[in-house]
Amino acid sequence: MIDNPGRRDLIKGLATFAALAAVTSGSAVAAEDSEPTLNHSQLFPYDKLPVHVASNGGSSRAVVHGTLATGEFVEVHETMLPPGQMPHPPHRHTHSEFLLIRDGKVEVNSDGQVGTIEAGGVIFTASGVLHSLKNVGDIPANYFVVAVGIQKAIV
Repeated sequence: MIDNPGRRDLIKGLATFAALAAVTSGSAVAAEDSEPTLNHSQLFPYDKLPVHVASNGGSSRAVVHGTLATGEFVEVHETMLPPGQMPHPPHRHTHSEFLLIRDGKVEVNSDGQVGTIEAGGVIFTASGVLHSLKNVGDIPANYFVVAVGIQKAIV
């Protein structure tokens, strides 16, 4: 059984992951998928991340997007999801995802299994699994998404 890590532990882990998978100056490109090769360490201060405002009142901050020197595709972003909102309809994709919940309470439906995860919890969604997420709390839900693998929607 995994202990319930605190917010600080989740942030430290994500910061470590991001530093290991940092973006290059943009000149190196992976041959197979034309994604930047992530082969230089870099820090990502939260207040410097670009913010995208969503139509549901939420927002997201892109952290990193590219291919590691070892060949795996990785994408990391942070999302703020207002109470009662979903980031998008149920969907599936080829990559796997980890969601690290910083604040709030979300309901996840993953391949028919429904559960509620609160701050400090982690959600893993395997490749190809139909899934959805909804903020069922009364405060904004803040979470990081770490996507690994081929990134394509499954129709």
